[in-house]
Amino acid sequence: METANKLAEFEALLEESFESGTPKENTVVNGTIIAIEAGQAIIDIGYKMEGRVDVREFTTHTSKDKELKIGDQVEVYLERVENAKGEAVVSREKARREEAWDKLEKAAKTEERVDGIIFGKVKGGFTVDLDGAIAFLPGSQVDVRPIKDTNPLMNVPQPFQVLKMDRKRGNIVVSRRAVLEESRAEQRAELVGNLAEGNTVDGIVKNITDYGAFVDLGGLDGLLHVTDIAWKRINHPSEVLNLGDSIKVQIIKVNKETNRISLGMKQLEIDPWADVEGRFPIGSNQKGIVTNITDYGAFVELEAGVEGLVHVSEMSWTKKNVHPGKILSTSQEVEVMVLELDKEKRRVSLGLKQIQGNPWQNFAQANTIGAILEVEIKNITEFGLFVGLGNDIDGMIHLSDLDWEKTGEEALKDHKKGDVIKAKVTDIDVEKERISLSIKALERDPFDEVSKTIKKGSNLTAVVLKVDEAGIEVDCDGVKGFIKRSDLSRDRNEQRPERFSEGDKVDAKVVNLDKASRKFNLSIKALELAEEKEAVEQYGSTDSGASLGDILGAALKDQDQKS
Repeated sequence: METANKLAEFEALLEESFESGTPKENTVVNGTIIAIEAGQAIIDIGYKMEGRVDVREFTTHTSKDKELKIGDQVEVYLERVENAKGEAVVSREKARREEAWDKLEKAAKTEERVDGIIFGKVKGGFTVDLDGAIAFLPGSQVDVRPIKDTNPLMNVPQPFQVLKMDRKRGNIVVSRRAVLEESRAEQRAELVGNLAEGNTVDGIVKNITDYGAFVDLGGLDGLLHVTDIAWKRINHPSEVLNLGDSIKVQIIKVNKETNRISLGMKQLEIDPWADVEGRFPIGSNQKGIVTNITDYGAFVELEAGVEGLVHVSEMSWTKKNVHPGKILSTSQEVEVMVLELDKEKRRVSLGLKQIQGNPWQNFAQANTIGAILEVEIKNITEFGLFVGLGNDIDGMIHLSDLDWEKTGEEALKDHKKGDVIKAKVTDIDVEKERISLSIKALERDPFDEVSKTIKKGSNLTAVVLKVDEAGIEVDCDGVKGFIKRSDLSRDRNEQRPERFSEGDKVDAKVVNLDKASRKFNLSIKALELAEEKEAVEQYGSTDSGASLGDILGAALKDQDQKS
């Protein structure tokens, strides 16, 4: 009984030793090459188990095992303990892959770089051999900038960063860009630390944009802003720079926190504003080139780096609401006057109209009040005529200055736009930019002439011009007069305007001269009363009680006898 128990115990221990010593399937085991034949290596993995592996499995994209020989110790992956031929199914490639996955998992946890080789292109990216494990490299993770030709990157050992991996699904995603950015950041930080503001360095124009150019300083890029390329106005960096140009630049500013560097080219040249007051004194006339035109004026370059503004208000004396582009054009050479200069703000105010001189002042110097000019009617308005006086200025002839006798509205009908007429200058106001002229001033005022001979109380003969209910309008040697209804006769029954007709001659006495209206006021009634008074004074003492007709008749008879 005891013997039987010991035998059973021994068999159990023996079975246990066999089970514990036999390699498990789907694990990596050690083996020894015992033979090489027909392109295969025969490997003894112990426990009387042998397997075959193609020799080519010992060569990969990233490495090549040493030349195989009998007796070499190798690691293989045991897929099955025994196949139909009684041999173990082993794989060197799978063994290497398992080893690679172990390394990659550790590298992913510690964020270490792993070496690999890009060996193929697939949709959306590339395939990378990581010493047996195949990873995917997305196109966006190849470089820091898009690259057109990736052939130089193929089949070259290089580091990668593991972004994501899933061992169960066999997925690995890597990045070459992350490695480059890290290296670039380290290199940039080191280079930035060695740069000092004010230093002059050499660089190569790497990229050109609308706002400036990026310059490679030897592994480090700096921005050369368009305003720092030259002292003169630059509309686009390409006007001065080309890709690949080797240039000297000055370090303007270094931001060590962001590793950003600002560069300048103009700072290496003499500042044209250093002695600007001496070269462009206020009040001096200067020549320049129009570089830019805006809604509010035009910029004129006096010399490279010194640019001034001709404000729209300083462009023309007469064109007040015209766009600057209607007066000047870019690239045009102009003469301007320096009006203001601010060296601190680097501003120069220029004037264009000052070169031509104030046209009203020029007119005043060339013409005096009373000068007679031949002018063209430019425009007709309800209050008068505008006439051209040259140099884009106009003069005005008011309605009241058109004719001595006609009303303004009537006289206005005698003129049309484009007519050339003569007029006399009556007023020049340079400050208010006004020049007044007169057509009627070319002739003497007939009222003045007549008023010299005709005084208040004078008797005269006038011609009826117009009859209305208020009275009659008469002509007195070219000057208008008026006889009111109540002054038409001393007899009320005869104070009827309708008893007169146009063209009739009437005798009347001047009772008033109105210089404002330039009219005489006359009276037939006053003349009759004066004549009656005179007759009474002469004949009333001897012919008392006689009628006015008798007195007048006697006076006329006496006058005839004397003659």
